[in-house]
Amino acid sequence: MNKSIGRRFKDIIWYILTRAGIGGPLQLMLIGELKENGWYRSFREKKSVDTNGNPIPWNAYPFIRFIEPRLKSNFNVFEYGCGSSTLWYAKRVNSIKSVEHDKSWFDFMSRRIPSNAEIIFRELKEDGDYAKEILNNDNSFQMVIIDGRDRNNCVKYTLSKLSPDGIIIYDNTQIPEYSSSIENLLLNGFKRLDFTGSLPVAAHSNTTTVFYKEKNCLGI
Repeated sequence: MNKSIGRRFKDIIWYILTRAGIGGPLQLMLIGELKENGWYRSFREKKSVDTNGNPIPWNAYPFIRFIEPRLKSNFNVFEYGCGSSTLWYAKRVNSIKSVEHDKSWFDFMSRRIPSNAEIIFRELKEDGDYAKEILNNDNSFQMVIIDGRDRNNCVKYTLSKLSPDGIIIYDNTQIPEYSSSIENLLLNGFKRLDFTGSLPVAAHSNTTTVFYKEKNCLGI
């Protein structure tokens, strides 16, 4: 089969697939951004992983691409809600401390974290020890990740433990029930930078927001 016949045959096949409504999804699976991000693998395995199976944050892909080159090895991070993100950040920062309310998930993750990571279990009660856990630290944090429960109260206690150049990473900011704490951050002088797009495992889009002030640790 010569090249011209081969190209024509290929064009016919893609025409048939496109008319059948599967040409586009097949293209995305073979060469698209979702394949490059590892979305198909994460969806298949039901884990927040990249194309090589390495853990990544369960956040919008545009945010992950934004934050990775800006992380520094001297950052100390506090995280509400542990998971794949804990393992991912631990490889890139000085330390990460997470608070978790689910005991079985806490036990599972505790066996997998590296030496520069720590997970604390706290029972979940509204405006209780879970949200207040960040106060049980002498140091402040360059980054606080809010991706767990009781988020409006978590924001309230985060403000006093954020370093002067610190930032807040707030996931799922498209959800209306978080609007009060988002408004609180804006009233406290924070600016917001939204990242909306697809994320690992799930088929829907998501918004992850960076809240920051002038002269922040990310240089934005």
